[in-house]
Amino acid sequence: MRTVLAMHLKMTNQPIMSAHKLPNRAERRQARQKRRRNLALLMAALALPILAGLVYMAIPKEAAGTGPSFVRNGQLSIVDAASGEVKKQIEIEVKQDEMGRAEGMMWRKSMEESQGMLFIMERAEPQSFWMRNTYIPLDIIFISQDLKILNIRANAQPQTLSPQASQGDAKYVLEVVGGWCEKHGVKAGDQIAYELD
Repeated sequence: MRTVLAMHLKMTNQPIMSAHKLPNRAERRQARQKRRRNLALLMAALALPILAGLVYMAIPKEAAGTGPSFVRNGQLSIVDAASGEVKKQIEIEVKQDEMGRAEGMMWRKSMEESQGMLFIMERAEPQSFWMRNTYIPLDIIFISQDLKILNIRANAQPQTLSPQASQGDAKYVLEVVGGWCEKHGVKAGDQIAYELD
């Protein structure tokens, strides 16, 4: 056997490799291929969320001032209780049916300082509003049947279910942007006068 090996080495001038090394080389090749395949899968898995994020960022977002638009239905004046002089006039959108009163300022993302929403209730009674699906802070002004301001819930916080209640029987409720009453000196005891278009 030794002579056969020696003759083989002489003739081929190549060392004889043991049989058990060939499978190891094949196994190493398979392991390398498997690692490459796993790396490719990992790269694809990481690339998908990044690609999805880039696509999401490229989608145009709705403008900040979108939502239902203001519809002018009339004009309202705030009258000083002591002097009888008009403190401020605004345009109003009126809600006097059940569906309109339920929706109110929901989904609106802006309102001008010169605008307000007047709710006309079916009867004078204690009223309570909340700010669910309302995106901007509001001053909520509760008004009696004889058009006198009962109380003001200033800067009611958006998107809350905290009750904003009247102090007494309110027939009307006026909503304006948060801080409006303080800015214009509107207070309980003042009166309103309004006319519809």
